[in-house]
This record gives sequence, C-alpha cells and structure tokens, in this order.
Amino acid sequence: MDWSLRGCSRQGHATYAPTEPALRQRLRSETALGEAWRCLRCGDFVVGEPHGQGPADDAPIVLRGKALREAFVLRILAVERWVRALILALLAIAVFEFESTQTSLQAWFERELPRLQPLAKQFNYNLDKSATINHLRSFLHSRHGTLHLVEAFLIGYALLQLAEGIGLWSLKRWGEYVAAIGTSIFLPLEIYELTKEVTWLKVVAFIINLALVVYLIWRKRLFGVRGGRAAFERERHEDSLLEVEASASIGVPT
Repeated sequence: MDWSLRGCSRQGHATYAPTEPALRQRLRSETALGEAWRCLRCGDFVVGEPHGQGPADDAPIVLRGKALREAFVLRILAVERWVRALILALLAIAVFEFESTQTSLQAWFERELPRLQPLAKQFNYNLDKSATINHLRSFLHSRHGTLHLVEAFLIGYALLQLAEGIGLWSLKRWGEYVAAIGTSIFLPLEIYELTKEVTWLKVVAFIINLALVVYLIWRKRLFGVRGGRAAFERERHEDSLLEVEASASIGVPT
C-alpha cells in the first residue's frame, strides 16, 4: 500500500511554494494545463496554485512514508483504547445499577458467570481459575464502601483509556506521554497476573502493552530519550519532502 497516496486521497494534496529559487524550481513544473507543484506528501505533481508559500523552513510538515504508517498504527491503538474505555464504563454502570437497586451482586454474578464460560473457553481462558474473577468475587462480598472504590477505579481507568485514545488518535505528543505512562503503570499488575496463571491471552496482552511502551519511548523520544522532543522534531523535518528535494541530484520532469 502506498500510504502517502492513501493520505492524499483522504486529505487532499499538500503543495507549497518555497521562496528559495533553486528549491522552488525543483518543486514546480510547467504543463499544458498550467503550472504544477509537487505534493509534499506523495511527491506527485498537482496542477494549480500551491496551497501555501514562503521560506522552506516555514513549510508545513506533513505525514508521509514511515511517519504516515506510524500514524496509522497509533490510531489503531487509539480505537483499541476506546473499546477498553467503553467496556470499563459499562462495568461501572452495572455496579452503580446493582447497588442502587439493592440487587444481590453475588447472586447475579454467580448466575451470569456460567454463561460466559463457552466464550472464555474459545480463548482457552479458565474462568474458574482466573485470579481476576476470584478478586471480583471477593469484591462482591464487600461492603458498600468497597463497591464505591471499585466504581471509582473503573471510572478513573475508563477516563484514562479515553484520554489515551484521544491523544493517540490526534497524534499529539501529550497523548503519547499519557499512553506510555498509563500503560506502564499496569504492567506490574499484568506480571502479577502471569505469576498466578499463564495463558496465551495474558501473554499476548502483556507483550503488546510492553512493546507499545518501548516503542513510544524509543521511537517518539519521550522523557528525553535519544535527544528528546528537539531531536524528534528535527528528524521529522529532515524526512519531509522539502529536505529530500533540496538534496536531490535529479531534475524535475517537465
């Protein structure tokens, strides 16, 4: 897949006319239909006036190539975070509802748990031996004060997942920090779960979350790693098409 063309098909081409004569000549071409400018994202020439002009240093930095593929991956992770937030929110609503109607949570839980057994078996997950299920069962025997803590935890965790999803989808640096911190906080809990029982689902989830944290810190240069934000912005600018065109040794087709 040509990720750059995919981006242009959704957002339109991004053309820019730099004031530097040599660079301007490489980005501009004359055609039978008039002047054409090279798209900063996909590299194709687009007939018509450029969308912007000025010094090359002021040119917009568009996502292209590897950066565009990385953005696609981050947005997939954002959707996964939103799904988690929805599930957590539904669980919190369920706890609120059962508490407010004074329904026996324990009786409901024990009645509904067998219905989940067939689905859990499809994932090779034994609910009877699950540490999470055992913890949840003990919570259901707790007093209302404990239930309030559970509700607060579910709501807080859901809001954290929602914030991670928004930050990752919008490709904001603060979102990458929230995702890295929020995910790493729960890694010890996942390790603890693995010490209780090892399943392929837990292992896969742990590997994905650990890989996400390492990827964000290393690739996005968070927390000052590999030069921090300044180095990241410099690398992204150097990967822009303007820099590629400035150092190119070939001419522009006419």
